[in-house]
Amino acid sequence: MFDYPILMEWLTLGTRWVHIITAIAWIGSSFYFIALDLGLRRREGLPKGAYGEEWQVHGGGFYHIQKYLVAPEAMPEHLTWFKWESYATWLSGFTLLTLIYYARADLFMIDTDVMELPVWGAIAISLLVIIGGWFAYDALCKSKFGQDNTRLMILLYVILVALAWGLTQVFSGRAAFLHLGALTATIMSANVFITIIPNQKIVVADLIAGRKPDPKYGKIAKQRSTHNNYLTLPVIFLMLSNHYPLAFATHYNWVIASLVFLMGVTIRHYFNSRHARKGNPVWTWGATTVLFLLIMWLSTLPAPLTGEVKESALTPDEQRLVASADFEAVRDTVLGRCSMCHAAEPFFDDRITRPPKNVILETDAQIARHAVQIYLQAGRARAMPPGNVTYMENSERALITRWYETAREG
Repeated sequence: MFDYPILMEWLTLGTRWVHIITAIAWIGSSFYFIALDLGLRRREGLPKGAYGEEWQVHGGGFYHIQKYLVAPEAMPEHLTWFKWESYATWLSGFTLLTLIYYARADLFMIDTDVMELPVWGAIAISLLVIIGGWFAYDALCKSKFGQDNTRLMILLYVILVALAWGLTQVFSGRAAFLHLGALTATIMSANVFITIIPNQKIVVADLIAGRKPDPKYGKIAKQRSTHNNYLTLPVIFLMLSNHYPLAFATHYNWVIASLVFLMGVTIRHYFNSRHARKGNPVWTWGATTVLFLLIMWLSTLPAPLTGEVKESALTPDEQRLVASADFEAVRDTVLGRCSMCHAAEPFFDDRITRPPKNVILETDAQIARHAVQIYLQAGRARAMPPGNVTYMENSERALITRWYETAREG
């Protein structure tokens, strides 16, 4: 019914939609409970075991919320667990990683100017970073070193900086940012799945059995929850940055990623302080602005000359595309309608200083490597050129469509 690229495009869009919806639910509930926890107030006459309360108004109604550090004397019949938002976000995110990066590792993960990797090798490194990174983080948190939260968070930041540099030495800049975000998101979701929820269930089970819960479970959960609090905003930035080459495709991309984590700390510190009624640290916005301006400046610095750019060998599918009878006409169309923007040095408009999405279409190999995007964006759809500013004709779109579909069938 549908050919493979169209099916994958819709499957990717559907998965991305689910991922964004679940991420909004997870981040929204997380931010709400952090603000609620910090804003609780103690008073005389609270029920036994209650730590604090908060009055809120929303949607025309008033809400009276009380928090119990352990649990009330009598457990409620219905208890809502906030966990599926986290699980669904991670599962949909990993599915998206598979559909985009694993399915087209040769295009989105592997950069031969950085490191020549086989597809299976790139995927193996990806899984090792994501899974191994969680176990390393978990071991640090459980160690004696991790008992000091400040010391632990400083070390974790140093590790993230080293990892940001290391990933940019292995993957393309886009994949490096994506994996840094994916590892961080995995840590956050695994904190919920492996540590926070199980610890809460132990406490609930002890209460039901009439035993006094061990306070260590709450302390451990609080540590992981604090980490999640400060990691949320950097994860969002890293995921969004994949659409902006000035962030991921510059020479100092790993420094940019490192500074993003600091911005996450300054922004969250402001809101945490406000919610806890501990002042109004407006200096955090100044610090965040300075960090962001530094990131913008780093993105403009030229890379040191390292020699001639290499191009990897074409795959069999790409060779068929180049050998197609229509390829010469397609190449002329792409060079005439697309390459003025999608060039190493764009010349269509002074405001376009980098190729959009870091896609360059100047050689036969580059056109073949991005054939799926050309087919979907300019053949099947009219998304490119934007606003049809270069006047691509319908006959040229039909040519691109016939070229790709015929070559794929052959």
